[in-house]
Amino acid sequence: MTTFIYHNLGQIAYGKALEMQTQAFEKVLQDKKEGNPTCNYLFFCEHEPVLTLGKSGQSSNLLIPEEWLYARGISFYSVNRGGDITYHGPGQITGYPVFDLEHWQIGLREYIERLEEGIIRFLALYAIKGERLKGATGVWIDPAQPDKAHKICAIGVKSSRFVTMHGFALNINTDLTYYSLINPCGFTDKGVTSLAQELKATQDFEVAKQRLYTIFTQLFP
Repeated sequence: MTTFIYHNLGQIAYGKALEMQTQAFEKVLQDKKEGNPTCNYLFFCEHEPVLTLGKSGQSSNLLIPEEWLYARGISFYSVNRGGDITYHGPGQITGYPVFDLEHWQIGLREYIERLEEGIIRFLALYAIKGERLKGATGVWIDPAQPDKAHKICAIGVKSSRFVTMHGFALNINTDLTYYSLINPCGFTDKGVTSLAQELKATQDFEVAKQRLYTIFTQLFP
């Protein structure tokens, strides 16, 4: 028995997924305001190519004119999560937990640490060592080596009254060439990577998604 309702949305346009998680977010907030029991929701999906810019992000981290994106079939959204600019697209597990953190009696910092821990545990299943980088959210490969540090999972969340939305983007079979259009998460001196790139082979996406879901049931029992 899980403590959240899981939605596997498959490949979906960013705007549609944003609408769905916003509706869930607002419902949880309204239930809390009225003193009703709250539900928790976990959405997993893949997006069509899209760039999103967080509320504290710098537009200068988009390296080409915005109008050029649409000619390439790439959408662009300014959103109310933390963090800077990032890419979502096919081959990436994008996760949106709409969680009432009071259910687990944790705060936002511990929540983000649990998300990072979940990704670290997931990577360990593939014999890859995921690590944290001081002063930056997300999960990295070789963060202590400036010339080798690569981000494999970005994290950016919004929270109101301990209810979360937005979440994480984990690169599985992601086409990393899209990241050349931006300074990923605002970094100019660090790269990005994917599970496929680290293992030198395309990975079974559905198996990866199921493994990550199982880890979520363990971290948010």
